[in-house]
Amino acid sequence: MHSRTRETTVTFRHPFKLSAFESAQPAGTYRLVIDEEEIPDITFLAYRRSATMLHIPAIAASGSIQVFTINSEELARALEADLKA
Repeated sequence: MHSRTRETTVTFRHPFKLSAFESAQPAGTYRLVIDEEEIPDITFLAYRRSATMLHIPAIAASGSIQVFTINSEELARALEADLKA
Protein backbone atom coordinates (compact mmCIF):
# COMPACT_ATOMS: atom_id res chain seq x y z
CA MET A 1 0.00 0.00 0.00
CA HIS A 2 1.30 3.44 -0.91
CA SER A 3 1.12 6.55 1.20
CA ARG A 4 1.72 10.21 0.54
CA THR A 5 2.28 13.37 2.54
CA ARG A 6 1.01 16.82 1.67
CA GLU A 7 2.20 20.03 3.29
CA THR A 8 0.43 23.35 3.38
CA THR A 9 -0.15 26.24 5.75
CA VAL A 10 -3.18 27.53 7.63
CA THR A 11 -3.55 31.08 8.91
CA PHE A 12 -5.47 32.17 11.97
CA ARG A 13 -6.18 35.88 12.36
CA HIS A 14 -7.15 35.42 16.02
CA PRO A 15 -5.93 33.21 18.88
CA PHE A 16 -7.44 29.71 18.67
CA LYS A 17 -7.82 26.57 20.74
CA LEU A 18 -7.94 22.93 19.69
CA SER A 19 -8.44 19.97 22.02
CA ALA A 20 -4.89 18.75 21.29
CA PHE A 21 -3.41 21.84 23.00
CA GLU A 22 -3.33 22.69 26.69
CA SER A 23 -3.74 26.41 25.96
CA ALA A 24 -4.81 28.76 23.20
CA GLN A 25 -2.34 29.40 20.38
CA PRO A 26 -1.62 32.88 19.04
CA ALA A 27 -2.76 34.15 15.67
CA GLY A 28 -0.36 33.35 12.84
CA THR A 29 0.45 31.04 9.96
CA TYR A 30 1.05 27.41 10.88
CA ARG A 31 2.56 24.49 8.96
CA LEU A 32 0.05 21.70 8.36
CA VAL A 33 1.11 18.18 7.31
CA ILE A 34 -1.45 15.67 6.04
CA ASP A 35 -0.60 11.98 5.68
CA GLU A 36 -2.79 9.88 3.40
CA GLU A 37 -2.82 6.18 2.60
CA GLU A 38 -4.01 4.47 -0.54
CA ILE A 39 -7.37 2.75 -0.32
CA PRO A 40 -6.72 -0.85 -1.39
CA ASP A 41 -8.83 -3.15 -3.56
CA ILE A 42 -10.74 -0.58 -5.59
CA THR A 43 -10.59 -0.07 -9.35
CA PHE A 44 -9.24 3.50 -9.20
CA LEU A 45 -6.54 5.29 -7.26
CA ALA A 46 -7.88 6.92 -4.10
CA TYR A 47 -6.44 7.99 -0.76
CA ARG A 48 -7.85 8.49 2.74
CA ARG A 49 -6.45 10.79 5.38
CA SER A 50 -4.54 8.89 8.04
CA ALA A 51 -3.14 11.81 10.08
CA THR A 52 -3.30 15.59 10.29
CA MET A 53 -0.43 17.29 12.11
CA LEU A 54 -0.04 20.94 13.05
CA HIS A 55 3.37 22.42 13.84
CA ILE A 56 3.42 24.78 16.83
CA PRO A 57 4.43 27.64 17.12
CA ALA A 58 3.50 29.72 14.10
CA ILE A 59 6.05 29.82 11.26
CA ALA A 60 7.29 33.34 12.11
CA ALA A 61 7.78 32.54 15.80
CA SER A 62 11.17 31.42 17.04
CA GLY A 63 12.04 28.66 19.45
CA SER A 64 11.41 24.94 19.54
CA ILE A 65 8.70 23.37 17.42
CA GLN A 66 6.20 20.79 18.60
CA VAL A 67 4.04 18.70 16.28
CA PHE A 68 0.51 17.82 17.35
CA THR A 69 -1.80 15.28 15.72
CA ILE A 70 -5.13 17.05 15.41
CA ASN A 71 -8.65 16.28 14.27
CA SER A 72 -9.11 17.66 10.74
CA GLU A 73 -12.81 18.38 11.30
CA GLU A 74 -12.04 20.31 14.48
CA LEU A 75 -9.41 22.30 12.55
CA ALA A 76 -11.94 23.12 9.83
CA ARG A 77 -14.43 24.36 12.45
CA ALA A 78 -11.73 26.49 14.12
CA LEU A 79 -10.72 28.05 10.80
CA GLU A 80 -14.36 28.80 9.98
CA ALA A 81 -14.89 30.41 13.40
CA ASP A 82 -11.74 32.46 12.92
CA LEU A 83 -13.09 33.86 9.63
CA LYS A 84 -16.36 34.84 11.30
CA ALA A 85 -14.69 36.53 14.28
